[in-house]
Amino acid sequence: MILHGYFRSTAAWRVRIALALKGLDADAVPHQLLEGTQRAPDYLKINPQGLVPALILDDGAVLTQSLAICEYLEEIQPEPPLLPGDAIMRARIRACAMVIACDTHPVQNLRVLGRLRGLGFEEPQVQKWGRDTIEQGFEALDQLLAGFDGPYACGAAPTLADLFLIPQMANARRFGLDIRWPRLLDVETRCQSLPAFAAAVPEKAAQ
Repeated sequence: MILHGYFRSTAAWRVRIALALKGLDADAVPHQLLEGTQRAPDYLKINPQGLVPALILDDGAVLTQSLAICEYLEEIQPEPPLLPGDAIMRARIRACAMVIACDTHPVQNLRVLGRLRGLGFEEPQVQKWGRDTIEQGFEALDQLLAGFDGPYACGAAPTLADLFLIPQMANARRFGLDIRWPRLLDVETRCQSLPAFAAAVPEKAAQ
């Protein structure tokens, strides 16, 4: 498999964690998002959105969107499970992941921040937008996680929710957010001690 990404992209980071947890390998093809290489014609043929990640499978099929990619990896390699439990449990885990994937990260990514700057917002306002968005997401997620027991986000082992939370914690710090939620910090510390999470950090990713 081939993973198109960017070392600091939280979306690509999620997929790297999933691959590491599942014991799956993918050759990395880095794109420099700040330079706009993800909008090159050759890459747009792979992912018309011009976003990362994109995962090219052994048969040439292309998967985009980190959530869809992680769920694909879950289906082809069920162990260790990212979506354990019954249907209700799996839906609750997905909901926690989607707080990040759908409502937090997208509205403070590079494309949206660039539009804010293009509309005349000063940089302090742009940064505040990012912080406020992440803060709202974390506040909601913290309350959702209160319904789960265990050292990880949704139980006794890492799930899809942890894969999405940990990169977003790093993103929050880049925006200068004071991370004041003890449960989120505890989950982060626990995950960072695991080899799969440690192997997926931006510092070890292709640049």
